Amino acid sequence: MLTRRETEILELIAREFSSREIADKLFVSLRTVDTHRFNIIQKLQVKNAAGLIKEAYKRGLV
Repeated sequence: MLTRRETEILELIAREFSSREIADKLFVSLRTVDTHRFNIIQKLQVKNAAGLIKEAYKRGLV
């Protein structure tokens, strides 16, 4: 359901990386990270980062 890149970003979010740190680590723009984060939130049907992490662990994604 999540792309490889979305899964990678989700794992970094779970490890408490900021969007800027994720962008720097993956050599992408901050906007790209924010777009991926938005898409992940939509796919997992949650409202915020806390819900995102909770759902990701629940589904075994991280």
